[in-house]
Formats: sequence, structure tokens, C-alpha cells
Amino acid sequence: MANRTSPTVRRRRLAAELKRLRKESGKTREEVADFVSCAPATITKIESAATSAPPAYVARMLELYGVDGQEKDAWLTVAKQARKRGWWQQYNDAIPNWFTVYVGLEEEAGKIREYECEIIPGLFQTEAYIRGLMDVELALPGDEELERRIAVRLKRQELLTADDAPHLWVVLNEAALRREVGGRAVMGDQLRHLVEVSRLNTVTLQVLPFGAGAHPAMQHGFFILGFAEPLDPDVVYVEYRTGSLYLEQQSEVAAYGLIFDHLRAKALAPDDSRTLIKKIAEQMEHQE
Repeated sequence: MANRTSPTVRRRRLAAELKRLRKESGKTREEVADFVSCAPATITKIESAATSAPPAYVARMLELYGVDGQEKDAWLTVAKQARKRGWWQQYNDAIPNWFTVYVGLEEEAGKIREYECEIIPGLFQTEAYIRGLMDVELALPGDEELERRIAVRLKRQELLTADDAPHLWVVLNEAALRREVGGRAVMGDQLRHLVEVSRLNTVTLQVLPFGAGAHPAMQHGFFILGFAEPLDPDVVYVEYRTGSLYLEQQSEVAAYGLIFDHLRAKALAPDDSRTLIKKIAEQMEHQE
């Protein structure tokens, strides 16, 4: 994705390379920390992408690992890019720390596969639907925080119409279509918006109907984010009430990829999915 760059992705890429180089060199974190003149915990945080590495630290680490010339310059450029601020960081007070990582990854993903159980995907939500969701939070945010949360979600939706928009393939459980959020009028508008979004060239939307029966993702929804750069491996994102998991092991990503394949095989085709969404929207209108 040439026109979209994310410091989160750069930090993740640099962390993986520095960890690989250290292991190949046979150095311990303590030895690296001593050479760089920092605490071993700092090296751990850098290698896990928990913090952005100061370029001066990266330069010393690369020197220790015997990396020089153009390769060293390239990684120092990545280190500098990893320390830039993403647009979402101005909303840090309105985004949980564990979610800021996801937003940073989403910003540069080339492909996103998503399964949702009971909620319309965030990138497809109308403002009224968002407000309906936030109205039932156990701890209601203040007016200012509420508006900032909404602003973040709407800002994320700009990805859908970007020149280099990622391809988004979503399998949506029928329950998400029938779960009324914000009332029937709000839900009807949301469903009609969903139909329009599903027609974007970069969006594939399938509905998993109740009639499909049991399936391998009945416990929770998930995202699989893919990137154009080979140095940035796919990552699975799973969210729970108070946090999230980022799964990066190849076996974990492959397992969720297989689950997604099963889901889309059981789901309705895109045209049939739009037909069902329209039908449910009409049913809601007649019930008013």
C-alpha cells in the first residue's frame, strides 16, 4: 500500500528483524543492552514491538550484528518512520491502548478478512448505529469522549474510499443483521448502508445465515490482516471485553485462515447476501 504508511507496521517490522539478527549473532539481550548502554528490559520491549526504538539504539544494535552500508541505512530509515505519530494518536484518550495497535495495523493492511457474530463491522457502521452501541456501554462515556470515539470510527472508515483501499472480505452472521441497535429506524438505515458498502469494488460481504447451522467460529469474531510487504507477516486480531490478542505464529494464522475459508464456504454468495439484507430491512420497516 504505497500511499498509506503506519508507524505501527514499521515498528513491528523492525522488531522482528532486530530479534532475528540478535538470535543469528548468538547474543543475549543482556549483552546487547550492555553494548547499547540501556536496560535489558528495553531490548525486550524493542524486540516485541512494545516500544519504538530510538534510531541511536538501532544504529548500535546493527553495528553489533555486523550490519552496515545500504542495509543499515535502510533499517535506520524504518526506525525513524516507526517513531512518527499516526493520525489515531491524537485520539489516544478515546482509544484503549490495546486497540491503538490494531488501528495502526489496519491503516496499512492490504487485505482484511473479518468474521463478526453480532455486530456490524466498525468500518461499515453508520453514526447513528455507533451511538446506539455506545448508549448501552456499562460505563457511559462523557459527551466529549463519546464524540471523540465516534470521530475515530468515522475516520477509520475513510479507508474504504482511499485510492489504495485494502480489500475487505467480511463474513457477517445473520444475528448481526437482526440485532436491533438504536431502534428499528436506525437499524433499517444501517442495513441499507450495508448494502451500498457491499457494492464497493474492494469489499466482499457474505452473510452466514442461521440455516447454515453450526460452524467453527461460534465462540467469537476475529480479523486476519495481510500486508503487501513480505517482511510484514499476517496477524490475527481477536478482541474481548477488556483487551485483545494479536496472534502472529504461522500456525495460528493458518488455523484462523482455515476457519475463515469454512465460514465463507457456508455463507451466502454476495448477491444472495444483499438480497437477505434488503429483506430484513424491509421486514423492520413493516414492523414499525
